[in-house]
Amino acid sequence: MSKRVALVTGILGQDGPYLAKLLLEKGYRVYGMIRRYSNPNFSNLDYLGITHEVEYVEGDMTDEASLLNLVRVIRPTEIYNLAAQSFVGASFEQAKLTTEVNALGTLHFLNAVKYFSPTTKFYQASTSEMFGLQNKDGFQDETTPFHPRSPYGVSKVYAYWITVNFREAYGLFAVNGILFNHESPIRGLQFVTRKITDGVARIKFGLAKELRLGNLDAYRDWGFAGDYVEAMYLMLQQSQPDDYVVGTGESHNVREFVELAFKFAGIGDWKKYVVVDPQYKRPAEVPNLRAKADKARKILGWRPKVTFEEIVKMMVEADINRYQDKITTNQSSQ
Repeated sequence: MSKRVALVTGILGQDGPYLAKLLLEKGYRVYGMIRRYSNPNFSNLDYLGITHEVEYVEGDMTDEASLLNLVRVIRPTEIYNLAAQSFVGASFEQAKLTTEVNALGTLHFLNAVKYFSPTTKFYQASTSEMFGLQNKDGFQDETTPFHPRSPYGVSKVYAYWITVNFREAYGLFAVNGILFNHESPIRGLQFVTRKITDGVARIKFGLAKELRLGNLDAYRDWGFAGDYVEAMYLMLQQSQPDDYVVGTGESHNVREFVELAFKFAGIGDWKKYVVVDPQYKRPAEVPNLRAKADKARKILGWRPKVTFEEIVKMMVEADINRYQDKITTNQSSQ
């Protein structure tokens, strides 16, 4: 039996490295798509120790020809489309770019599969931000209507429906994973969770005196990225393609995340350090996201393993260790 081949976009982000590690452990040959950088940042792959196990290929979500060529040459068993302009706040200022990457990029990839590799299984990274204000019985599931509240959410709604359309129109094995917020020690620094844990670590070492945040009352369903990539993989192993909500079923607000982060860093009274800054509030807020992932539990057999508290602790400890290592290195070089 020939080795299964996976093409992973967004390989330098948060989910890409965790997914690549999972696939490598399962014996896949993994291609990671990167843009033509003069100096790509492999730190997230380094963190998981897999930088040299992934094969890198160049492609651009805004350049259809590059994606058509990639699929034509590689003809992967599975494609995991994780690439996106994924920072919700930035999407208000970069709506056009967000749309080109997230919406049209997905269309380009689906066209490539249709024309050159119709047996390839395609995973589209959808998001709970598509739900926006919709909140059915306190939860969101696969039947909850979409009401996105940001250009990011809007672009992902298009990507969701074009994936469904290609599945129904052309018989492609194409699925949407509607993933709720998921975090890890390699989350980007622009995201609020990592901004908190990095900020707490800086305060602990005297490198900062305050942490400026926006809306502390936004509730999110936070899970661990390492758990969620398992759900991605399981969706493409099913006999029939379908769409799944993935989340923990618990929601916590930003304030709770902050309190725990300061607690795990051993810093008392977080209110002395946190400043609510209006510039970090979005033009349109999403107050509460909470997953009802019964379908994923029943059909995929998927369940989250890492708790909310464990995620916060993991991230805080990782950022404290990063700064400790920097300080130690600087002291030894003096």
